[in-house]
Amino acid sequence: MRLVIAEDNALLRDGLIRLLEANGCTVVAAVDNAPQLDAALRDVEADGAVLDVRMPPTWSDEGLRAAIAVRTRRPGYPVMVLSQYVEQLYARELLASGEGGVGYLLKDRVANVGEFVDGVRRVVSGGTVIDPEVIAAIMAHRRDEPLDRLTARERDVLSLMAEGRSNAAIAGALFVSEKAVAKHTNSIFTKLDLPLAPDDNRRVLAVLAWLR
Repeated sequence: MRLVIAEDNALLRDGLIRLLEANGCTVVAAVDNAPQLDAALRDVEADGAVLDVRMPPTWSDEGLRAAIAVRTRRPGYPVMVLSQYVEQLYARELLASGEGGVGYLLKDRVANVGEFVDGVRRVVSGGTVIDPEVIAAIMAHRRDEPLDRLTARERDVLSLMAEGRSNAAIAGALFVSEKAVAKHTNSIFTKLDLPLAPDDNRRVLAVLAWLR
C-alpha cells in the first residue's frame, strides 16, 4: 500500500510512518498542514490516506474537508480518519455517498496496533471501518435542530446577516476580517444543509432558518 499521512503532531506522525512501513506499507508523503495535504492527495500513485481532522492553519476540520474533496474528485478514494474528535457534520458527509474505502477511528480508542493496520488495509481494499462512538455521535447529531450546530460566533454572523448586513459590515461589527466572515458564512451554509443551487439564495435561506 502506498499511503499519504497527514498529522500535525510530529511524534505521532513519525510513529505512524514507522508503524505502517514496518507492516509492509510505503509512505509516499507525510504532511502536517492542509495545503501540503491537498497537494499530496493529488498524487495519483497513492493508494489511500491516513489523516487527522484538525490541522494547521486553523486546527478545525481541514483533514475531513480534504478527505471529502479528494473523494469528490476521485469517488471511492480510500481515507482512514484518525482523530481525537468526532466532527459530526463532516463525518456524516464523508459517509453519505455510501461508497466503501472509508474509516473513522478515535485515537484514544485504538488499543491494538494489529487491528489498526488491518483496518487501514480494509479501507484501502474498499471496506468501511467506523468506531461505534463515531456512529453514535452522528446519529445523536441527526436528532438536533440545524441551528444547534452553529458555534457562538456563527450565530453572531447569522444574526447580523439577518439584519441585512454585508460581509464587510459584519466584519466591522465583529472586529474580524472579511475572509473570516466568509469562512463563517460557508460553515453556516454547510451546517444548515444549504448546498449550492442555481435557483436558491443561500444567504436568504439561512436568514429564514434563523428567523423561524
